[in-house]
Amino acid sequence: MRCQPHDNYQVYIWLKSEQMCLLCDEQTDSPHAICIACESDLPWLIDQCERCALPLPMSGLICAQCTRHSPAFNEVIVPWLYDFPIDALVTRFKHQGKWPLGRLLAQLLAQTLQHRFDEGLGQPDVMIPVPLANKRLRQRGYNQAAMIAHWLGDALKLAVSEKLIKRTKDTPAQQGLDARARKRNLRDAFVLSEPAGVTDLHIALIDDVLTTGSTADALARLLIQAGARKVDVYCLARTPKPGD
Repeated sequence: MRCQPHDNYQVYIWLKSEQMCLLCDEQTDSPHAICIACESDLPWLIDQCERCALPLPMSGLICAQCTRHSPAFNEVIVPWLYDFPIDALVTRFKHQGKWPLGRLLAQLLAQTLQHRFDEGLGQPDVMIPVPLANKRLRQRGYNQAAMIAHWLGDALKLAVSEKLIKRTKDTPAQQGLDARARKRNLRDAFVLSEPAGVTDLHIALIDDVLTTGSTADALARLLIQAGARKVDVYCLARTPKPGD
């Protein structure tokens, strides 16, 4: 697992008092490396399903999928729709090693979460990043979900554990699969390393993008069956329903 980005990877000095926006290269006085204009133009997710955060025409609703098959997780906290430029930023972070972009998005997610905590959302006892298959971890060199989790942990002073859940199968990539195929793909893919370690805990699962919610649902069911009190999901972006 590489500990430093390669020389040709983007590096940002986070201690600089005068920062440049990572999106437009204009100077910003923001505490984060994004200017106010670019932050305002991000595809913020406003109206969404109260369970899985699927984009909906209005707020306060539960989507048809969650009504028919209630997911094991309680709620999804996600700031953005998976649309430009968030999709490009996540892809560059996830597949091209542009870590400063991932850190920026994680800091903005932390800001969203802190606002929700201040409004009364319960804070989790521990955050668990979605494990990456061993083959993809070797190829990529890092788990983007784990990096997001640790950045959130630092910003929000919350515990993070990468050891409670293990991925036991190198399943094919979920991209391109429909919801039913994703569920088959994930069957018996995860195991708890310490089942007693989740008893009566409020757990937050951390991932970069929520698509169908199959992975989050499979992990949440595993945790609830082992005695977890509640499972939420924190992620950077939510895809719309295919065809929307």
